[in-house]
Amino acid sequence: MPLALLALAISAFGIGTTEFVMMGLLPDVANDLGTSVPTAGYLVSAYALGVVIGAPLLTALGSRVPRKRMLVALMAVFTVGNLASALAPTFGLLIAGRLLAGLPHGAFFGVGAVVAARLVREGRQARAVATMFLGLTIANIVGVPAATLLGQHLGWRATFLVVAAIGLVAMASLARLIPPLPAEAHTGLGRELRALGDRQVLLGLLTTVFGFAGVFAVYSYLASMTTAVTGFAAGSVPLVLALFGIGMTLGALAAGPLTDRALRPTLYGSLGALALVLAAFHFAAPVKWAALVGVVLIGATGFLTTTPLQMLVMNKAQQAPTLAAASNQSAFNLANAGGAWIGGLVLSAGWGWTSPTLAGAVLAAAGLVVALVAGLLDRGAHDASRIVARGGDGEPAPADGPAVADSVGR
Repeated sequence: MPLALLALAISAFGIGTTEFVMMGLLPDVANDLGTSVPTAGYLVSAYALGVVIGAPLLTALGSRVPRKRMLVALMAVFTVGNLASALAPTFGLLIAGRLLAGLPHGAFFGVGAVVAARLVREGRQARAVATMFLGLTIANIVGVPAATLLGQHLGWRATFLVVAAIGLVAMASLARLIPPLPAEAHTGLGRELRALGDRQVLLGLLTTVFGFAGVFAVYSYLASMTTAVTGFAAGSVPLVLALFGIGMTLGALAAGPLTDRALRPTLYGSLGALALVLAAFHFAAPVKWAALVGVVLIGATGFLTTTPLQMLVMNKAQQAPTLAAASNQSAFNLANAGGAWIGGLVLSAGWGWTSPTLAGAVLAAAGLVVALVAGLLDRGAHDASRIVARGGDGEPAPADGPAVADSVGR
């Protein structure tokens, strides 16, 4: 793996830290700015909204910009957004800062995934993309707990100043380690939009929304579950969240090689395993050791889906994969918001603290159904292609394999 992937992983580490750290800082922000914790929760939503808006918008605006310059520019926006958050004198300006920090998130991972795939030889593209995502998962083991602790002792503003500093380090790393990669001559907004409208791309995005919503239906309420049901003290919550981060990292490590070997089977297996693990956690939650194992497995199976989903939409977008890859990050954040909302609905209905696990299992199963339907449609389309092309060898390029090398301009 080339050293340039380290620059992408450092950037992902900063992005992952600022995305998830706000959950642990809400009480501090609320006290300092004179608002309630539920109102402070809009800061989480503001970041997610920034991702959803920024992914297609910034990707479209930068479709003709050389990839390296685009990555550095996106991290510059990220850095400014976190600096603005640290210096915000009012709650409204802090909302604006969080929105600004979220804008480059999806576009960065979209462009970064394409760049990562271009940096390695054929057959290792998924491993390269997974390496970039490792920065995001490691942020949940190291970055988020450390940033939360820093915020609790030195104030929440110190957290965002440190994240802004990470952004500067990421910019320097990108400028130093990423080789010059010009935007592909054929890439334009029209082509990107047409690729985004492909049926398989849309089904891939829908799989992301349903499948990953299952993870966030549980993750959003994991602290409450483990204290109210499992019986852990509130001081143990950071350890529980760190175990979830360890599971995420294990899933991301396994996802690369498995996806390079067999994309759709990896996707089917991870979604099926996620549904089973979420359903099992409903019964395991009252037992401390079983709950801890379950937390790791939820993180692992959940993030085992990320790389195959990202590679799937990149493959199916053919010659214009960047907007599709960025839009997949918007889909992940829609899953974040939707999963948390559905988990809250079943809790409000009085079904108990572990009810979001069952709701999450249903969502993951729905994602698996969408993925299976997409696979059957894809197979049918390729069978038809073989019939049309049987005058030759009748064997088109695999839909989910080496085609990605061409789609990202190798």
